[in-house]
Order: sequence, then C-alpha cells, then structure tokens
Amino acid sequence: MPSFVTILDFVGTFAFAISGIRLASAKRFDWFGAYVVGLATAIGGGTIRDVLLDVTPAWMTDPMYLICTAFAMFFVILFGKYVIRLNNTFFIFDTIGLALFTVVGFSKAYALGYPFWIAIIMGSITGAAGGVLRDIFINEIPLIFRKEIYAMACVIGGLVYWICLMLDMESVLAQIIGGVTVFVARILAVKYKITLPILKGDPEP
Repeated sequence: MPSFVTILDFVGTFAFAISGIRLASAKRFDWFGAYVVGLATAIGGGTIRDVLLDVTPAWMTDPMYLICTAFAMFFVILFGKYVIRLNNTFFIFDTIGLALFTVVGFSKAYALGYPFWIAIIMGSITGAAGGVLRDIFINEIPLIFRKEIYAMACVIGGLVYWICLMLDMESVLAQIIGGVTVFVARILAVKYKITLPILKGDPEP
C-alpha cells in the first residue's frame, strides 16, 4: 500500500499539472507544449529538491509522475471548456498542489535527517519552484516574485508542520495540518489582499 506522503505526492502532481496545462491552453499551446508545461510544473520543484538533497529525482525512478501528468492532460482536454472558462480553476488547483507538495518536500528532507529549517526550505522549493518554471515557460512573471503570498504560505505551513511534530503528533495528522495551513494561508491572503511589503527603488529609465 502506498504511504500517505506518496498519495499526497501523486495528488499534488495531478493538481499542479492541471494548473500548468490550464495556463498553457489559455496561451494556445499545442498538446505537446501543454504537456511539457504541465510536467515542468508537476516535477520541477521536486527535481530541484532531490538534486539539493543528493538523491535521484523521484520521476526518474517512478513513471507515475509522467502518467499523472498525462491524465491531467486528458482531463483538461475532456473538460477544457469548463476548466478554461472558470477563472478560479487555476487558483484552486495551484493552491492544492502548493499545499500538498510543501508537505511532501518537508517530509522527505526531515526523513533524511536534515534539520527542520532545511526541511522548511525544501518544502518551499518543492511547492513553489514548479510554479516558477511554469510561469517562465508561458512568459509570465512568476507568482513567487509578485506581491501575492505564495512561498511564504509554504514557510508558514512548514513551521506549523514542524511544531506539530515537536508536540509528538501523529505524522499523518501533522501532515494534514501542515497542508491545510498552506492552503488556508494562501486562500486568506488572496481573499483579503494580504501582501508582503514592496521593496521600493528607483524606477527604470
């Protein structure tokens, strides 16, 4: 039976892939281009995390990541007119992927014996880096560099996850609470327009 973290990983892969493919379809990419964007969104953060942790990237040992992205591609093809028309579809799937991948990244780094602050960074990279690649591929300013609370939601969720572990909470419950924290932090930040301060400087000539 797959572990709870493995299930989160695959669900997060599916959600992130849909967010990438949905944006690619809005940019009128062909099927192959949309699949590449979805795949980069789904595995980009995890690949960077695994390289930094000196382990083989998960998608190189398990084809399910490629298969999950293919299912996401078919999902968008079949329900494209509903997925593309709904303006909040991207936000929902992106936020789900962000929450789940933060938990997966934190869990993997922490299980390898790294301190909690490294685990939080790895969780943030897993959650946010795929979105950066997605936005670069579709020629948009990455969300992580805008005013929106994005990577900070990962940091907050990672901290809550670690605190739950320090309180000797069951790992599955701690993972759920950590993921929900990321999801809620992102939702509340967008709903109430909570942003980080903008670094002001001289405008470009």
